[in-house]
Amino acid sequence: MKSRDIAIVGILLAIGAIIRYMSLLIPGPIVSNLVIAFYSLAIILIVPTFREALGIGVVAGVVCALLSHSIFPPANLVSEPIGAVVCLGVYLVLRDRFVLAPAVTTLLATFASGFSFILISILAVAPTVLDKFGTLEAFLAVTVPIVLITAGVNAAVAQALEIPASRALMRGAREKAPGRDPRPVDES
Repeated sequence: MKSRDIAIVGILLAIGAIIRYMSLLIPGPIVSNLVIAFYSLAIILIVPTFREALGIGVVAGVVCALLSHSIFPPANLVSEPIGAVVCLGVYLVLRDRFVLAPAVTTLLATFASGFSFILISILAVAPTVLDKFGTLEAFLAVTVPIVLITAGVNAAVAQALEIPASRALMRGAREKAPGRDPRPVDES
């Protein structure tokens, strides 16, 4: 991965981490996760290899596990890499097919991450889930809507930011091109 791509991923994950930190004010068994929108945007912008996407997911998982008040924060260490890999796979299939590819990609990545998080949490801390919520159905009634709403928000964020972000990256690449002077030419 080029240093420019690493910087893009780092900046977007930092933005997601700041937003995630602020979202900790909202109580609940899981935290709505806008980090997914930002790592999805990073993956869409740089189109990394499978291993690089997995690495992005691991870093995002660490960020999410550290900034969490959810029922089982370590589940992020698995759910975010799953989301990142799904993001890459879906985007590779959809990117040249239609204009809403970033939204659909991010929506499906959020579903993959969120539902895998719920499943891992149920399997890892079932007694805590049952103690806190009484039944599995009650836990799902609280957590599934959070995943669905977060997926919609993430899809909208990624779609809205993809065009300006890709234009900014293209402009930056043109300005840095060898032999090109980034200063404006005075043609008067």
